[in-house]
Amino acid sequence: IMAEDIRQNKIANFSGLAENSNGVTKTPAAMASKTGASKKLVIKNFKDRPKMTETYTEDTWLKLRDAVGAIQNSTSIKYNLEELYQAVENLCSYKVSPMLYKQLRQVCEDHVRAQIQQFKEYPLLNIDSLDNLSFLKRMNRCWQDHCRQTIMIRSIFLFLDRTYVLQNSLLPSIWDTGLELFRTHIVSDGVVQNRTVEGILEQIEQERNGETVDRSLLRSLLGMLSDLQVYKESFEQRFLMETNCLYAAEGQRLMLERDVPEYLHHVARRLEEENDRVISYLDQSTQKPLISAIEKQLLGEHMTAILQKGLSTLLDENRVTELTLLYQLFSKVKGGLPVLLQFWRDYIKSFGGEVVGSPEKDKDMVQELLDFKDKMDHVAQRCFQRNETFINAMKEAFESFINKRPNKPAELIAKYVDSKLRAGNKEATEEELERILDKIMIIFRFIHGKDVFEAFYKKDLAKRLLVGKSASVDAEKSMLSKLKHECGAAFTSKLEGMFKDMELSKDIMIQFKQYMQNQSEPSNIELTVNILTMGYWPTYTPMEVHLPTEMVKLQEVFKMFYLGKHSGRKLQWQPTLGHAVLKAEFKEGKKELQVSLFQTLVLLMFNEGEEFTVEEIHTATGIEDGELRRTLQSLACGKARVLNKNPRGKDVEDGDRFNFNNDFKHKLFRIKINQIQMKETVEEQVSTTERVFQDRQYQIDAAVVRIMKMRKTLSHNLLVSELYNQLKFPVKPGDLKKRIESLIDRDYMERDKESPNQYHYVA
Repeated sequence: IMAEDIRQNKIANFSGLAENSNGVTKTPAAMASKTGASKKLVIKNFKDRPKMTETYTEDTWLKLRDAVGAIQNSTSIKYNLEELYQAVENLCSYKVSPMLYKQLRQVCEDHVRAQIQQFKEYPLLNIDSLDNLSFLKRMNRCWQDHCRQTIMIRSIFLFLDRTYVLQNSLLPSIWDTGLELFRTHIVSDGVVQNRTVEGILEQIEQERNGETVDRSLLRSLLGMLSDLQVYKESFEQRFLMETNCLYAAEGQRLMLERDVPEYLHHVARRLEEENDRVISYLDQSTQKPLISAIEKQLLGEHMTAILQKGLSTLLDENRVTELTLLYQLFSKVKGGLPVLLQFWRDYIKSFGGEVVGSPEKDKDMVQELLDFKDKMDHVAQRCFQRNETFINAMKEAFESFINKRPNKPAELIAKYVDSKLRAGNKEATEEELERILDKIMIIFRFIHGKDVFEAFYKKDLAKRLLVGKSASVDAEKSMLSKLKHECGAAFTSKLEGMFKDMELSKDIMIQFKQYMQNQSEPSNIELTVNILTMGYWPTYTPMEVHLPTEMVKLQEVFKMFYLGKHSGRKLQWQPTLGHAVLKAEFKEGKKELQVSLFQTLVLLMFNEGEEFTVEEIHTATGIEDGELRRTLQSLACGKARVLNKNPRGKDVEDGDRFNFNNDFKHKLFRIKINQIQMKETVEEQVSTTERVFQDRQYQIDAAVVRIMKMRKTLSHNLLVSELYNQLKFPVKPGDLKKRIESLIDRDYMERDKESPNQYHYVA
């Protein structure tokens, strides 16, 4: 577009040139219509082509060929690049583009063909120093030169590339032609390609062995194979095959040489290195098959071996880092997590089974189970990314092993709770105690025989309440609400009844004190009574002892008072659960002794005499022999020795004599003399377990009658199946059969006369 003053003669010439062209121009008429415009915009038409001399095409081509030759030989070009570009444009406008394209291709092809010689001469020259690395460097130099030359040649012949080539879709562009020639004549040559690929693979192998290699060289050569579209068939297939072989051998070797944590870190490092290799010089498309190959050879082939060899150790030693790594690596391999899950489940069953199944570990069983559960929870949360499947498998495993040994875990859990809720448990604050109880409830959930737990828990709770040894009423109530939430109101109704009894007893004692104040003969003994409803509390064996007259009189007063308020009830005194505070005088001064009722009866005898034998004490008090010996032991052989035993010794034997220790000294005013606790005898444990068994029989009987009453007629198998659904404790088919036989004998049901496996309800 030009702005100028237009003279008439120029317009005439311009119009003549533009006659048969597709140019755009403004006619004089159009310009004249715009009055007042001193300058006009004119779009000039294409210049008329100059007449071409006969030798123009040939001369121009020679000039261009010289320039291409100079580029290929890296010498200086004689002509100006703009001049060369113009020359190409001129030739194209004279319709010699096909010939020009063909000649250019031929020149380039001749040059590329000549290049192959430098690679083919290697074996002939016998130059030993020309090893694979220098071969690769030469190949890279040749490729870089070729690319640079092609770019330059293309810039000169750009007009040809953008007109003629673009209009002929079947013709490759000058750049693509360059690639095609290099591929055809150099890279597709068997010897050259083989040596190039082998050289690259050798370099990668050296890098894998820890040597430093020229990564930019590898990036360039692999980029060349990719650009020439021979990367997959010439390099990738061989590379992956060699990778598989290398890591298969490495996996076999290292599994024997290294322990599992070391092996896992090695695998992680290898995967990181290979990913880095992809980023640095390999083609992106290689990443997936490459990583899969490593995971398969280093992990997939050895999954079972890794877990057999090292999972137990990792879990035993709580190796969180390695367990996290193990999970991450196995999650990448097909079928990895299911195998890990199975081994994890088996480990928990095996470890837990050992804890539960060893009677010598009973003392610490519950604490060990709590610690083990904490540890496994931590692993599931931290290492296994809170995977729901792993958490569920852990619960199943716990439930499985904890019920392998019936009744004992339930009993020990009850005793563990007792130890935590008993007064004197200084080790925990209220918050910590609450946390411990929550953890115990998790273990408790896994137990099938919850009625065993209830029996032992009730026995211990009774002791805590009656002796006033409960650490905290809030903690007791909290535990009760947890049990209620877990097992329902029926499970805790008796336990709640025990608390009610204690509260009612307090109210009754307030009324009794008022009643005593109105008596004509007030007693000098202060009496406190707990009234226990028989159905709620454990069964206690009644024991007759000889109480002092004052005590007997006071008991009668209370009996009259209580029955006056609640007629029709029967009171049964339990001396085994009684305790008292005695005032005593020693040389050192007055003291108060907090003692059991049996200890009280023994000590009161020394108001009447100086010395007594075991037999005399037994006759006077009426205390059962074993209980009496333990009582005397606590008074004469314990920490607070208010009696002297003659002869001295730890055990109380027949014929031993006891006298009052007037020289007794103690820093406290009120001294608690603990009864020697008889370790829970086998008989006591058996009796509690027996009671549970008896209760279960009643529950089975009730369930059978309930089902039969509703169904009227039922086959044996259906009845058993229904019982399993209703009963909340584990029971053997043989036990159910015995209960059914018992009910038939007692005429609650009968067998069908024709089909003995069919039962009918007897109304």
